[in-house]
Amino acid sequence: MPKAAGTIVEDVVSQLIGEDVLPLVKALKNKQNISEFKLASTIRREINMTRNMLYRLYDQNLVSFSRKKDKKKGWYIYYWTFNIKRIKYLAEELKKKRLEKLQERLGREQTTQFFSCKNNCIRLSFEQATDFEYKCPECGELLNQEDNSKKIEDIKTEIASLQNELAAKPVKETKVKQPKPAKAKPKAKGKRAKSRR
Repeated sequence: MPKAAGTIVEDVVSQLIGEDVLPLVKALKNKQNISEFKLASTIRREINMTRNMLYRLYDQNLVSFSRKKDKKKGWYIYYWTFNIKRIKYLAEELKKKRLEKLQERLGREQTTQFFSCKNNCIRLSFEQATDFEYKCPECGELLNQEDNSKKIEDIKTEIASLQNELAAKPVKETKVKQPKPAKAKPKAKGKRAKSRR
């Protein structure tokens, strides 16, 4: 069953950027050119923290911006838009990484003998079990060879499912090329010392 669009957005943002950014994404979704000050007010965060989140989204090309000069104050205000089209591409990239990890794990499960105690405290390879003289380092119980055939089947099933999802509709990357927003430069303390000759 396919995931709802909102859930996919939340999954991708959580995995790539962090759950702390989700309120900001909700404030940005389905809107365009929102002032960073309005965003900070909406999510009830300081402007510096809000900008940090926006830069993290920008690094994944999930937001674009435009800037306008405030005529009264003379500084630039950035207006942000969420790039929803990029979510599908990033979700696919995450699936590819998951598939890669599962294939590596399958290889380990198929080529390694694993041992565990009856309490399932710890899972050790043959070499590790030998080092501990086939006694669990946690509870001291005897270690027995594990039947991992069910784990192998589960991994194969998940791999097949991911491969089918990825083969269904490959997604092309949509990138918006923009310069990175300029960060405020700290003011120099005092005057520079004159160079001696």
